[in-house]
Amino acid sequence: MMIADDTSAGASAAQTAARKKEPDKGGFYWGTGRRKSSVARVRIKPGDGKLLINKGELDAYFKRDQDRKAVLAPLKAVDAEKTFDIYINVRGGGTTGQRGAAVLGIARALKNYDEGFLHALREGGYLTRDPRMVERKKPGQPGARKKFQFSKR
Repeated sequence: MMIADDTSAGASAAQTAARKKEPDKGGFYWGTGRRKSSVARVRIKPGDGKLLINKGELDAYFKRDQDRKAVLAPLKAVDAEKTFDIYINVRGGGTTGQRGAAVLGIARALKNYDEGFLHALREGGYLTRDPRMVERKKPGQPGARKKFQFSKR
């Protein structure tokens, strides 16, 4: 006789959608974000709203107001600004790439925490990775698109 559990094929869609993934040993949910040449490793856990980027405060790391608002946008989308402690390690690229990587990392970590956040994060476009990268330099040319001046004679 087999005992059915909620992971069997008979589990309802509501149970599957509300199921949470398990945190790691420290109680953290992880998310990785990438943008241009930047990579952000994000850890979240329920807390009082602390946000550290490379062991520093958000205001000290991102000087521009639009960067700070963009990093907090996925949290506002799910109404969780003060419910999670967030730790971000970001490397590579510039401020725009690091901001985009942090946004994607936070959104993925929130999705791992609760699948119920998926709809709100998708609606805001926070789970879509921006595929735009710097175009490579071609051989025999001075840059990716630039050409040497044509001389007929």
